[in-house]
Amino acid sequence: MAQKTAHHCLLAPLATLVMGVATVTQGAAAQVSTPPPAPQQASPMQEGVRRHERLTQQVPPGVALPLTLPGGATGELYLTKAARGQRNVSVLLHFHGAAWIPQQAAESQGRPLVVVSLSLGSGSGIYDRTFRAPGMTDSLMARTQATVDSLAGRRVDVNRVYLTGFSAGHGAIRVILRDSAWMHRVNGVLLMDGMHTSYVPEGVPLASGGALDSLNLLALTAYARRAARGDADTRMVVTHSEIFPGTFASTTETAAWMLQSLGMAEQPVLKWGPRGLQQIGEAKRGRLLVMGFAGNSAPDHIDHYHAMPELLRRLVR
Repeated sequence: MAQKTAHHCLLAPLATLVMGVATVTQGAAAQVSTPPPAPQQASPMQEGVRRHERLTQQVPPGVALPLTLPGGATGELYLTKAARGQRNVSVLLHFHGAAWIPQQAAESQGRPLVVVSLSLGSGSGIYDRTFRAPGMTDSLMARTQATVDSLAGRRVDVNRVYLTGFSAGHGAIRVILRDSAWMHRVNGVLLMDGMHTSYVPEGVPLASGGALDSLNLLALTAYARRAARGDADTRMVVTHSEIFPGTFASTTETAAWMLQSLGMAEQPVLKWGPRGLQQIGEAKRGRLLVMGFAGNSAPDHIDHYHAMPELLRRLVR
């Protein structure tokens, strides 16, 4: 199971979220058996209770430049307004989704931040494979450093590194944290409704006797343990929805596995979260924060990404 990853992304339109249609054989003599549950990603259900507030894209006041990864993949580097002219900055490596959202989230912090946004494709597998390449993270940081130095016309010191991922983007973060050097260099991790793994056996959910493939969760949990201990300059924020993908583990199930590994449990709460999110659970210890939110539809998933300005504020301090 070492190479198995959840090759799904919950950003597909609602029309594509239901996979499989039960068919019934016609004819009086036909024997009709009950079909197995259809695999799904997010529920196609529509509801109008939650607000699903969305950020409005604006012209950023900072500087944005294309950035090419080793191997040819492209991303975008953004220097916040507060970072211009500074000799010390923090770097935020963001994985998955439109680049303007992490840029706007970083700008709202009013801090000298450099954002590198990478959106490589659907499913955590492509992020996993990309950052499994030897030296990929080091090369990305070297190119980031060189670009920032070039913009400033002198050497700029990077004093903190943050990793943020939405949905499938967690695939890169788990690989980066498997490197012990990066485990101790990263100062903060934000996972927005995006900590998934496979079931064992493949496609068999917990309710049917399956188990979680923990391999993809070990490095993330190791970092969570450091944050829960209160290690200096180490923070972790994890959010999850109620979405049940069916063919691979939900963020609710993986968050519960992580917390159980740390001797913790999520406690029920009822309060408003950012952007109209409705928080229903929370676990907090040291510098680790896990928050559960209501919702089993595609818009509920996107809510987590548009809440990034508020969520990032809990990480970047």
